[in-house]
Amino acid sequence: MSNPTPPPGYGPQDPQQPGQYGQPGQYGQPGQQPGQYGQQQPSYGGQQPGYGQQPGQYGQQPGQYGQQPQQYGQQPGYPQYGGQPGYPQQYGQPGGYGVPSNLAAWPNRVGGWLIDVLIIGVPYGIGVALASGNNSGMAILALLFYLVGIGLGIWNIVFRQGTTGQTLGKSALGLKLVDGISGQPVGPGKAFLRQLTHILDGAACYIGYLWPLWDEKRQTFADKINNTYVIKL
Repeated sequence: MSNPTPPPGYGPQDPQQPGQYGQPGQYGQPGQQPGQYGQQQPSYGGQQPGYGQQPGQYGQQPGQYGQQPQQYGQQPGYPQYGGQPGYPQQYGQPGGYGVPSNLAAWPNRVGGWLIDVLIIGVPYGIGVALASGNNSGMAILALLFYLVGIGLGIWNIVFRQGTTGQTLGKSALGLKLVDGISGQPVGPGKAFLRQLTHILDGAACYIGYLWPLWDEKRQTFADKINNTYVIKL
């Protein structure tokens, strides 16, 4: 009586039995195990550059934030803020305030000058008249009128005009002397220097006093030398 034949795959004589565990690509062959897991390692290894790129993304953030100070750094340089406060708003040019838009007309300047001349000239003229006599007593009185005329000229042209920008004549006609850089009164020192440089205005047939008639800045020679303007209020 013969032995029963076992089903395929269970018997030792079945050649397919090693193939379940030992065929290439199956779990039975040790040489393939590293390949299966070895292929997973590059997958993890490939993720590392992905994480490695993250610092690059964050590394770009300082550049983005680094640009912000440039945006904020430009704010103080806005030119529209340069001329806002007070009188200099009319000008706004770098290095100075440019040419005012409300320059005084030449006839108004002449009118203010005539008033100032009368204020100084009347007492001074009286002193000259008194000094022309032969009376010694009148000479003292003449000297007094001289001193009054000179004192009025110094107070009116130097101190009053230097501190307020207006002589009595300019105040009567609504004029003002201002500095070409600050737009403010020039101060007594510069007012005195400007008065001295008026000598150049009268040197060549008084052409300097007539210069505002055709000059676009309406300046005399003294105004140009001292960088001053006479404006209409």
